[in-house]
This record gives sequence, structure tokens and C-alpha cells, in this order.
Amino acid sequence: MFAKIKQLLQGQPAATYTEQQLRDHLQTCIDPNTGHDFVTGKTIRRIQLQGSVVEVEVVLPYPAKTQWAALEQHIADHLLQLPDISEARVTVRSEIVSHAVQRGVALLAGVKNIIAVSSGKGGVGKSTTAVNLALALAAEGARVGILDADIYGPSQPLMMGLAGRRPESPDGKSIYPVENYGVQTMSIGYLVDEDQAMVWRGPMVTQALMQLLNDTRWDEVDYLVIDLPPGTGDVQLTLSQKIPVTGAIVVTTPQDIALLDAKKGLKMFEKVNIPVLGIVENMAMHICSQCGHTEAIFGHGGGEKMAAQYGVELIGQLPLDLSIRLHTDQGKPSVVADPDGKIAEIYRQIARKVAIKVGEKARDYSSRMPKIVIQN
Repeated sequence: MFAKIKQLLQGQPAATYTEQQLRDHLQTCIDPNTGHDFVTGKTIRRIQLQGSVVEVEVVLPYPAKTQWAALEQHIADHLLQLPDISEARVTVRSEIVSHAVQRGVALLAGVKNIIAVSSGKGGVGKSTTAVNLALALAAEGARVGILDADIYGPSQPLMMGLAGRRPESPDGKSIYPVENYGVQTMSIGYLVDEDQAMVWRGPMVTQALMQLLNDTRWDEVDYLVIDLPPGTGDVQLTLSQKIPVTGAIVVTTPQDIALLDAKKGLKMFEKVNIPVLGIVENMAMHICSQCGHTEAIFGHGGGEKMAAQYGVELIGQLPLDLSIRLHTDQGKPSVVADPDGKIAEIYRQIARKVAIKVGEKARDYSSRMPKIVIQN
């Protein structure tokens, strides 16, 4: 009442909207990242009207630190379309929670969501995609880890600028992840010499993978990116049976032989009930470093056809660009080497799409389930 009187004396009429009326109005305000309105997406946490000033708190289920300011302005402009609203104070933040995984597989301690990055064959840029995806998620404000699951050919220590590093162990049983660029990492490459060949059979490889995963003290990770070896072998089978995977990404090139193998990988995930979040097409177009001419030297439209065939979204297409290779070889991937460049922007778009798809999945409530304890 006093606020209304004060506004009338100042010549500013008090707004008389109910919370539901404000929610109804926000139902026409679309999140440009998801294509859904903020109300249907259940991201409106609080709405409060004081006189002619409306305050709104929005909590996104995906990391978008670089988008917060733009989204706040977008929502505020929409609210100011209402008569008698003189000011709109909007705060946007992100809150990442655990989402559903395969039935019967418990969540990993210290990890909320696991994203598997796979390819049907080697040489298609899977590891480069995995490391830049992890870095892009971290740049958006998420707590991120990356596990190098390629026991035979670990590459993440080199790509993350951590070659030669050794992880620390507080008790001789568990180990701390090695960190760089704000990302927690673990790889067999930290534990063996660079030129040492891992001449192991399948059971030894899967045991090593499980030890790396479970014995690492992951520190409250929102997303753990697992860089899988190529193919559909023992590691992939272990992943589906014992590791709580939120979703998978399939990396391919437009080349027919790469697409043939990528389809097998995609079908594998379908059989083991792991949702495929999207397809990333690498080397979609070659860009000449001298003249800028573009040419589809590995074919054209393969990723789009595969996505349409299996009902999976093509979430990103990356060019065959010399800088991508140079940056990873130097231990400083594109997202951190040239954060304002076109390549980094593509990786950030891929990361946002992946995180949004994870955020749309059902939440995991297993930690809230009552546990039966038998006592004498």
C-alpha cells in the first residue's frame, strides 16, 4: 500500500499484475538456445512484483555463463512490454543436476553426468572433439572432467598440455585428477612412459578403465567427458554395462567409409539403451590457409543424411582447418588458444546443444531413494 501511494505521488502508477499473469506473459518469451519458452522449460524460479518493479530469477538446466547477460536483457525487454512496468530486474544462473542413466547402474561418486564421445573408426577427430567439448563446457561455467579411455593410444595428456605429468595419490589407492584450463583430466598416459606400448588383452584394458574411472577422486564434476577408443569393442561394452552414461556423441567425417563405421557405433548405443545426443561431422569442408578457398574433399552431406536416417540431430560441422591440428599438438586446443575465433564458437555451440539435450532428460532421483538397513 505504501509503495502504491509513493508511486502515485511520484506520478508512476503501481502495476497490479498477479504472478500468474506475469508467468503467462513470460510464456511468450523464447529461450534462443532451446527454442522453448522459459515457463514451459520450468526455468522460472521466482517472480516478485513490488510496485511497478518486477524481479525474476531464472535457473537454467545447462551451463551458459557467456549467455547470461544477453538472456537477462532479453527477458527484461519482454517484461517491459507490459503497461505500468517501469523496471525489470532479471537474474540468470545455471544449476546442473544428475540425469537418468541405464537401469541398474549406480552414479559415479563426484560426477553428475557422463558424456561418451565415440567414433566408428580412428582418425576422424574424436579426441579433438572430446577435448574441445570439455573445454567449451568449462568456459560456460560448468565443472568438467575428461577421462581418456583409449588405453592403447592415450592422447589427452598431449592435447591438454600435460604431457609428462604424474597424478598424486593421497593414500596409495586413489589418485587426484590432473588439472589444466579448469578441467580435471585422467589418462593411462599419466601412469606409463610415452613410448611404452600397452600390450594388453581386452579384460586387462577394461579393468584399467574401471580403475581409472573409480579410483580417481573427481571433484564435484557436472560433466565427465569420456574419450572412447574407436570401434565397438570391449571398452564400449564395459561402458554400457558398468558405467552410468547420460548420453553419447558420435563423431564422423562425410567420407562413406567413416559413415559406415559411425552407423555401427550409433546402433550399438541404441542396443544398450544409451541415448545418442547428436552427431558431429568433422572435416566437413577444407579451408585453404593461403586463399580461403573451401572444398568438400571428403564428400558432402554425409552427416546430414546419417542424422536424418536415424532420427538424431547433427549438432555441429567442423572444417578441416590447419589451426585445429596445430593447437592440439601444442597442448592448447582451439577453445583456449583462440577463444574468440570461428572454430571455438562452433565448439561452444556444440557444447551448448549437448548440455541442453542432457538438461532435457529426466532427472536422477536414485540418491533420494530410501535405503533398507537391517539391525539386530
